Amino acid sequence: MERSSSKAMLFWPVVLALVGADRLTKVIAEQTLWPRYVPREVWGDVLRWTLVYNPGAAFGLHLGQYSRWIFLVLTIAALVILARLYRQTTPGDRWRTLAIALVTAGAIGNLIDRIISPNGVVDFIDVGIGSRRWPTFNVADMAVSTGAILLAVVLWGEDRAAARAALAGDSTPAT
Repeated sequence: MERSSSKAMLFWPVVLALVGADRLTKVIAEQTLWPRYVPREVWGDVLRWTLVYNPGAAFGLHLGQYSRWIFLVLTIAALVILARLYRQTTPGDRWRTLAIALVTAGAIGNLIDRIISPNGVVDFIDVGIGSRRWPTFNVADMAVSTGAILLAVVLWGEDRAAARAALAGDSTPAT
């Protein structure tokens, strides 16, 4: 029992801290960055705070008037898959646990926005130079992106280890 709780001792603090940070920064952005779409320089033109609402998904992907509900359902489906991955994760696999926690936290943060606001997800971090800007994002987006990259690296490593074990004639996959 102690070993499985080690997984939870990493997972839940990361999820709770990131969801809390995401909610807090979004509330502050909504209260202080009016009117919408007006950039406020933080570090010259490179980093600005700009309040926008994204009714779609990453990079402004929009699927029409039902985007909010489509992405809400897709997020819940993703959370189910992440829960399965979490359950399959061995207690000592910190990198995989961290990756799943990051993606889960980001998904929950943006899911909360989709549930409580018909405007869409609150985005406010605006980076770029001049007219060349990255799509505006938030703390949840950073968590999803970082976690997804880390999870891809971890799963790729697991696949490589399993392939090496299979080549060596070992029937137990390495993790």
